[in-house]
Amino acid sequence: MQMTFYFSDTAVLLFDFWNVHSPTGMVLSVLVILLLSVLYEAVKMGKAVLLRRALLALPRSLSHEALTEPQEGDSDPAQGRYHRDPWHPPGRWFWFHVGQTLFHVLQVVLGYMVMLAVMSYNAWIFLGAIVGSTLGYFMVYPLLGRG
Repeated sequence: MQMTFYFSDTAVLLFDFWNVHSPTGMVLSVLVILLLSVLYEAVKMGKAVLLRRALLALPRSLSHEALTEPQEGDSDPAQGRYHRDPWHPPGRWFWFHVGQTLFHVLQVVLGYMVMLAVMSYNAWIFLGAIVGSTLGYFMVYPLLGRG
């Protein structure tokens, strides 16, 4: 296995079935890695938006009662008073935290996939990851202010 960067139209990326052995295959593989890098940046920014929303949804007091009490509109009128069962989901901030956790898992998976593709030491794949990350950040960063 090559341990320095090289320019070539052959590589094995991530899985045995992703065996690139032609210029067309390399162009398509670079595009896939580029898109994975863009998606990584989008997920990273989505996680930041969810964090901001979660912080805004937190009650002013961080006592156990405040966290387990529903926000206005969270109670179910059919059940009457919202019960204080500690296993019951606490409120809106909890669901933001669940969303952040899912985004984090997706971010880790995408990040490791891109990293492992770059570890093929193919310079074209490396450039695709860099360009994808740059484009992703450039396109998605302005959306952070809108979240």
